[in-house]
Amino acid sequence: MVARGLWLAGLVMPRRDAAGRRAIVQAWSVQMLRRLGVQVRVSGTAHCGAVLMAANHVSWLDIPALHASAPQARFVSKSAIAHWPLLGRLAHAGGTLFIERERKRDALRVVHEVADALRQADAVAVFPEGTTGSGDAVLPFHANLLQAAITTATAVQPVVLRYSEPGHSVSIAAQYTG
Repeated sequence: MVARGLWLAGLVMPRRDAAGRRAIVQAWSVQMLRRLGVQVRVSGTAHCGAVLMAANHVSWLDIPALHASAPQARFVSKSAIAHWPLLGRLAHAGGTLFIERERKRDALRVVHEVADALRQADAVAVFPEGTTGSGDAVLPFHANLLQAAITTATAVQPVVLRYSEPGHSVSIAAQYTG
């Protein structure tokens, strides 16, 4: 799976347009989740076109789960991920917008980038909590990035991510608190 991801990110994706790259990221995400035994179930109707998706953040599985169900979505992610060997390449290929969280003023730059993406009819996913939590409660929001939706008069779609397993309404196996 890792070797395939490196091959896709290094050789195949650079030759594709944005839609082609996102399709590859979606397929890779679906395949990875399937191999891990994770099934994605979507309730409700996804908003088409420009939308700011605001999701809680439970696990490193959140991004592949969202890519599997909303392949058009771009993400806002901490800048450190841009430098990770495989995931950094996949994130770049998927159109991720990176934020330097340690620089408070960088949020303004990213708000402008998100607004530009929304004006181009992109879907952008953010985790307003800014970190992962256990999933049993919503953490305080860092609302700066929601300004992009206000500025562009774009819909905000709430997204709830929850991991369950047989006999339990919430699975702690997927949680990554950090």
